[in-house]
Amino acid sequence: MIKLDDRDIKILSVLDREGRISKTELAKRVSLSATPCWERLQRLEKAGIISAYRAEISLKKIAAHVEVFVMAELENHRVETMQGFERAVERYDEIVNCWALGGGYDYLLHIVCRDIDTYQRMIDQLLGEGAGFARYFTYIVTKPVKSGHIPLEALLPMGAKG
Repeated sequence: MIKLDDRDIKILSVLDREGRISKTELAKRVSLSATPCWERLQRLEKAGIISAYRAEISLKKIAAHVEVFVMAELENHRVETMQGFERAVERYDEIVNCWALGGGYDYLLHIVCRDIDTYQRMIDQLLGEGAGFARYFTYIVTKPVKSGHIPLEALLPMGAKG
């Protein structure tokens, strides 16, 4: 694990909130000159700590859509069943996130589709191709309540920042 200091944490926090910030403005915000800030940024990217830069898109402004969360329970916990399920999930662009879980359910899927009919056709197709479902539970998002940023400072143990 790479050791991070307070400036690294500040860089990551600023980028988490403002991914399009210029490198000059980023340097100013973290009280560094441009070159040292750029070197830190490259080190964080090279270490894989910064894995991507993205835009948050307001879908409601460009297209009708529905967001669905699905709790999936597999018929068994054999490695080949879980790997088969994960391969099946990869084939669907509508499944924008999928997490393997410990506890009661095996997977949580985040799905974004044009409408409920599109969602149901996709689920029917997944079930038809033998993706390993024992059962699944569908939860339709009615409104977003909170979308936050990672609380980096709260996640790091005291003294681990450098």
